[in-house]
Amino acid sequence: MTVEARAKAITLLISDVDGVLTDGRLEFDDQGGEHKQYHIRDGLGIKLWQQAGHRFGIVTGRNSSTVARRAAELGVSIVRQGAEDKLAAMKELVTDLDIPPHEIAYIGDDLPDLPAIRYVGLGVAVADATPDVRDAALWITKAAGGHGAVRELIETILKVQGHWGQLLGAYDGR
Repeated sequence: MTVEARAKAITLLISDVDGVLTDGRLEFDDQGGEHKQYHIRDGLGIKLWQQAGHRFGIVTGRNSSTVARRAAELGVSIVRQGAEDKLAAMKELVTDLDIPPHEIAYIGDDLPDLPAIRYVGLGVAVADATPDVRDAALWITKAAGGHGAVRELIETILKVQGHWGQLLGAYDGR
């Protein structure tokens, strides 16, 4: 089955955080605070994805208040933090959301993402993912993690599904 055929079936997009929605660097301040930088275009992409009637979720191995805050800002209710076993988290989502794995895309960057990438219908790696993750993925973004990779994936799927033109219409001023 082609990547395009798989993309047509996707209704749920799950993303890792560190190295995908961010560039993977962690910054800690002297007061114990953690700082992450999210790309604004990924955020708009997530909103467009939702406007197309799809669901977006986050599965991350770490626990971070910044992830909860960003998810809330974007209206993302599917959030699994502290998911050291990402395959188990994905299987739980399949059951909880009553969705078959072939309707899910997962985007990741590092070894803990491998089982999830292999489990779903469309496993995706960011451009700067580890070699093993890139080898396992069915598609690799041109953008690196934290630099619009999620937006790139969303635009690609929405174009394949025929949603992009309508969504773009709200922004093109015509």
